[in-house]
Amino acid sequence: MPGVPLDGEPVPDDGALPATSAAEVGRAPLGIYVHVPFCSVRCGYCDFNTYTAEELGNGVSRTTYVDQAIAEVRMAARVLGDAAPPVSTVFVGGGTPTLLPPGDLVRVLRAIDDELGLAPDAEVTTEANPDSVTPESLAELAAGGFGRVSLGMQSAVPHVLSVLDRTHDPERVPRAVQWAREAGIGQVSLDLIWGTPGESAEDWSRSLEVALASRPDHVSAYSLIVEDGTAMGRQVRRGELPAPDEDDLADKYLVADDALAAAGLGWYEVSNWSTGPGTRCEHNRLYWTGGDWWGIGPGAHSHVAGTRWWNRKHPAAYASRLTAGLSPGQGREVLSAEDRHVERVLLEVRLADGLPLDALDDAERGRVPGLVADGLAEPREDAVVLTRRGRLLADGVVRRILG
Repeated sequence: MPGVPLDGEPVPDDGALPATSAAEVGRAPLGIYVHVPFCSVRCGYCDFNTYTAEELGNGVSRTTYVDQAIAEVRMAARVLGDAAPPVSTVFVGGGTPTLLPPGDLVRVLRAIDDELGLAPDAEVTTEANPDSVTPESLAELAAGGFGRVSLGMQSAVPHVLSVLDRTHDPERVPRAVQWAREAGIGQVSLDLIWGTPGESAEDWSRSLEVALASRPDHVSAYSLIVEDGTAMGRQVRRGELPAPDEDDLADKYLVADDALAAAGLGWYEVSNWSTGPGTRCEHNRLYWTGGDWWGIGPGAHSHVAGTRWWNRKHPAAYASRLTAGLSPGQGREVLSAEDRHVERVLLEVRLADGLPLDALDDAERGRVPGLVADGLAEPREDAVVLTRRGRLLADGVVRRILG
């Protein structure tokens, strides 16, 4: 953000919020994100803060991680205080959260409930790889309060999975969905990626067909982004893999939107589809609509009432701070009113519900008719709602609104 050093300002040892943000606690819904930074294999396209066993080094163990996460949950309760609302969403992501025993994930959830309180209808999600769950582990998660699972399918085609360094058998995906249903997990989401080097149009259509045959409640589908610093990024730079083609990515988005709509899943955010309002990912909607969230874990980011901060990245550094009773925060920034406005436009314009026109100033509202004339937004009197063409060009729409 403008005027903020790249590494932010220091986070106080006790994690206390600035007075301006502390005064706003409780005005927005609260979510908790729990980052589990462990993976059995590092995927070549992934730039998330994750570690294999070989990369962790001495002094870091999966067996002690949950106690550290619970220590941060307790710190969150102290910092947020009595003004904090009950937690409306919990999302356990990674990494591969289900590499931990299900009992450990349930312990974290119980700590969140004990320290902060879960809302009666709280949405509780864990990500999982298809090869990291069993009927027994899913049943234990369901019994412990997890009502939603997001399975990292990515593709149904073996050669595509191989390029992505995904190790699961694609035939395990429908079995994992069935096990989740039988365990009593009420909502199942599948994650897909299109645009992997070497993926044909037929490959992508096959992945969609297999995904939809499992009758998921929700699908998140994203185009592949080749990030600097990843193994895939180095392969593309050396010419060993072709870079994704923008026209191919756009074509595959339209194929996905058609297939998902035909199966009864409507878009509610540019990259997310569900069977209806009751099966949308409420945790992500909290991000997109200006809610507050506390990110637990190494490298996790948080946002509460206009203050954003991020934790130390390496699990050893994270653990050492918590063991000493100190905040694991690495740096933070206090967002200006302009920063918060820009983020609202950037995120809410991507929603099917649209960006309310009354959130815009006069100059910004004056640019909306041009978007409608160019076929990027629907002719609405109350909100900017993207057309399908507008979804393909969402970043450009944001730039035009903001001028």
